[in-house]
Amino acid sequence: MQQFLWYRRAVLGAMAALGARPLTALAEPFTAQADPFALGVASGAPSRDGFVLWTRLVGRGARPLLAGAIPVRYEVAEDEGFHDIVRTGEVRADPQAAHSVHLELAGLRSGRPHHYRFHALGATSPVGRTATVPDQADRLRLALTSCQHWELGWFGAYRDMLAGDPDLIVQVGDYIYETSYPDQPKVRDFGAPEPRDLDGYRARYALYRTDPHLQEAHRRVPWLVTWDDHEVLNDYAALANREGLPPDMFAARRAAAYQAYFEHMPIRPSLWRAMASPRLYRGVDWGELVSLSMLDTRQFRSSPPCAAPTVAHNVRLNHCTERSRPDRTMLGQAQEAWLARRLAAERRPWTLLAQGVFFAPLALDGTGDTVYSDQWDGYAAARSRLLDQLGRPNVRNTLVLSGDVHSFWLNELHQAEDKPPVATEIVTSALAAQSPPPGRFGDVHANNPHIRFSDLNHSGYVRIEIEPKRLGAQFRALDLKSAQAAPSILKQVEHGAV
Repeated sequence: MQQFLWYRRAVLGAMAALGARPLTALAEPFTAQADPFALGVASGAPSRDGFVLWTRLVGRGARPLLAGAIPVRYEVAEDEGFHDIVRTGEVRADPQAAHSVHLELAGLRSGRPHHYRFHALGATSPVGRTATVPDQADRLRLALTSCQHWELGWFGAYRDMLAGDPDLIVQVGDYIYETSYPDQPKVRDFGAPEPRDLDGYRARYALYRTDPHLQEAHRRVPWLVTWDDHEVLNDYAALANREGLPPDMFAARRAAAYQAYFEHMPIRPSLWRAMASPRLYRGVDWGELVSLSMLDTRQFRSSPPCAAPTVAHNVRLNHCTERSRPDRTMLGQAQEAWLARRLAAERRPWTLLAQGVFFAPLALDGTGDTVYSDQWDGYAAARSRLLDQLGRPNVRNTLVLSGDVHSFWLNELHQAEDKPPVATEIVTSALAAQSPPPGRFGDVHANNPHIRFSDLNHSGYVRIEIEPKRLGAQFRALDLKSAQAAPSILKQVEHGAV
């Protein structure tokens, strides 16, 4: 099985621009001085005949290995005892990718649980569990999560998430935070400054992957992931950024952050191979039950409206007509066209779009024309184009899954105020991050009649269960200051299929 690295020239260019030095290969044999699998294992992007498996080899204290390429053997079985092994082989963990492994498998039986493990440097990894997608499905259980700040909360919500036995964990961004918030109480410390280069971002991801709750969630359940802004820099939009850095300078930092993201996520390397930019938008369809499209709302968006071209900062917009310009895009032309093709061919009873930021209109005052720039409100024409696609007669029972705003929301989505809704939006709160300050969104329900529920005071995640004729969702809140917190259900939602 060949292993592909993402867009090596761009990464090496970013390393050079940031002053990073490639690792020097040491003479073999190399012997690890600690557990090389201390960051665990993971799986993701399941299909009917395969998935991607991940691990990363590290040294003592989860630090990088100063070594050349290391052979890694793998085993995949349909039973936990590895009596029925269906695939074995060997790949290389290369220093250019921080000794990460992305094993993309195909040709397996559909609808089957699979167990996997890696062997390297005289050690064996934990046994991971994943599954292929069934040809026919009568149920999909997924957990929707976003926004986990290492310093501001424990990741104990994953214990409750696993207790719900999800088929898939959908993470819609802010997997890491680059920024520390000194005015907020901490439960633990980053122990390092804000990352700005490849080494810094790699260290931040490695720190996150040492969390036992997060590690266990990756070990037991396949994930589908996309990024938002904190994986690079808060509020960035394409190459516009809050520091106002010139595009070529910010591009180097962004390329380093993107490379570190790939090195630590169970992402199919075939989506990143030999591309000028990494591709995160893709579809994962669950049998004939659910069409799920994962979107990228950061990399290709237009610069924020009513702002200097190189500056991106989430601000209140007051009567900013530029946000409605038809040439403005949230997804970029290629991604918009890809999604339009998927929706035009839709035949499944449930259509899900998972993406990073608040989708519904959110008026901050009674005029309806004061909004935040970083949300889809800053890209109103792009939202209208997508709502028109969701209004197609073949697209039924549509659910938009969102994150970012550290609060829970349930929103109706309308093509126009006088038309019935074409979709519902579920916004998950932060799994572990601070709540919005009081008054941030104004008088929510008075100014936004399409918003059916909001909670601005709790962290947590959303459990979703989909069957052919119904969808159920639970907004589950947990105390982020306690790793052993018991959940409370803020709202239970039930939808019948049309």
